[in-house]
Amino acid sequence: MKAIVRTRSGPPEVLQLREVEKPTPTDDEVLIKVHAATVAVGDVVTRRLPLVMWIAMRIFMGMRRKRIPGQELAGEIEAVGRAMSRFSPGDRVFGSTGRTSAGSYAEYVCLPETATLAPMPAGMTYEEAAAVPIGGITALHYIRLANVEVGQKALIYGASGSVGTFAVQLAGHFGAEVTGVCSTKNLELVKSLGAGTVVDYTREDFAKRGERYDLIFDAVGKAAKAQVESALAASGVFVTVQKGLARGNLADLMFLKQIIEAGELRAIIDRRYPLEQVAEAHRYVEQGHKRGNVVIMVGESSSA
Repeated sequence: MKAIVRTRSGPPEVLQLREVEKPTPTDDEVLIKVHAATVAVGDVVTRRLPLVMWIAMRIFMGMRRKRIPGQELAGEIEAVGRAMSRFSPGDRVFGSTGRTSAGSYAEYVCLPETATLAPMPAGMTYEEAAAVPIGGITALHYIRLANVEVGQKALIYGASGSVGTFAVQLAGHFGAEVTGVCSTKNLELVKSLGAGTVVDYTREDFAKRGERYDLIFDAVGKAAKAQVESALAASGVFVTVQKGLARGNLADLMFLKQIIEAGELRAIIDRRYPLEQVAEAHRYVEQGHKRGNVVIMVGESSSA
């Protein structure tokens, strides 16, 4: 099968298209024909990590170095192990590879029954579904951590990125009045996601607008602490992705599936690249200006 192999740590060019052996599922695994994957910011960061850093991360966080990169996917179950009960061949699924050594930049991948893997939301394309698990679960984790309530004011800093676009929608889902902070070119996008107010950070400092927020969520890990504190309400909460991306959770993925099917959440796709152009996709994401998600088209079809 075709797969992208990381030959070493370094620039995007270390990601090479190779022919590798197709995996065979064990008794407690499923074999997935991958139709779509993504390039998340975390993929770019881990691609550049030297081996010594990976060893430290494995010791302290249980993470595994993936020969084939990629954390998110959507595809079709091709085969199931004898001990598997959740899925059947032909099921359309989406999820993340998590702490396994498997990566989604491949035509096929095996994942265990314990993986964060769920039936795809009805009406979604493979490309859209692949973009949900990491950004969606991370946004949900931090919005819930802040205990967002109806009528509260929530500000999402970095509202046009993967986590940010989901956070704007989720804060609105839980009843908050949402303000999104982004660049000029993304103002209309963030408005379309439900933000009642949008602030162009290239022209205005949100902390000087005189507003106080019950929640400020830094969805890109770049907000200055002093700036954030001056804009918080007396009992306001500040959360940031600098604390780390949320770990995969099946219950959270199923919740996202439910509200997607209810029409209350959608995935934003900036660009699409074929599998053989993964290095170019990484190069684009590395620039730090993507809107929503960058998708890798792997299978023969990305349609729902």
